[in-house]
Amino acid sequence: MPTRDTPWPAGTPCWVDYGAADLAAAKEFYTALLGWEYTGGDPEFGGYLNAEKDGRQVAGLGPQMDPDDPPRWTTYFATDDAAAAVARIREAGGTVLVEPMEVGPMGTMVVALDPQGNPIGLWQSGEHTGVQRYNEPGSLVWNEAAVDDPEAARAFYTAVFGFRFEEIPGGEGYTTFATGGDPLGGLGAVVPGVPKGWSTCFAVTSTDGAVATATSSGAKVLLPAEDTEYGRFAVLTDPWGASFSVMEVAAG
Repeated sequence: MPTRDTPWPAGTPCWVDYGAADLAAAKEFYTALLGWEYTGGDPEFGGYLNAEKDGRQVAGLGPQMDPDDPPRWTTYFATDDAAAAVARIREAGGTVLVEPMEVGPMGTMVVALDPQGNPIGLWQSGEHTGVQRYNEPGSLVWNEAAVDDPEAARAFYTAVFGFRFEEIPGGEGYTTFATGGDPLGGLGAVVPGVPKGWSTCFAVTSTDGAVATATSSGAKVLLPAEDTEYGRFAVLTDPWGASFSVMEVAAG
């Protein structure tokens, strides 16, 4: 059972959260799909919830802040210095939407767009260190970006986070990224029928079972379940149009 209670290394996708058009219904949907329970929801934090799996936080859900901004899962990258990271984002051609903002004692957040308009977040840990359980059913297993110009995106993310990219043999230009040893996520060209930008992949015990559960609750399938060398995988949108993917992994 991979767990972590300390801050993630800079550049690591360390958190994902969801701005829900219907928070109560979204809680029910993701509980049925991923077995989540919830803590938080305090008014001082705008009703923001921590989703938990087996008592450890795995994702965040909150009310949709801007009705004109569609519901989505946002990937947050760990940073040791939010102000310095913001400067690098601007220097590399990105746009900062939310300047470094302290969230009480929890930490400091930033929301930005890369030069191709894809939203990302930054998180500088305080008491809240990000995901505490990962790579097992009900938790985050992978983050990847589908972009119009992969070469330009790699240049941007290298400038901001110091990523090193490695092409996957036979992957049609798909690359993984890392700051040290193991890959932290992936980046590739936009695939027809699948939304562009950063996507969140959750681990499940059965991809086919997860697809059945999700679609019975109003989700739509964008990419039907298929076997890959990394596991059985599918891409969906939830009932409110936010895309995500599921990957079958062995239970811990």
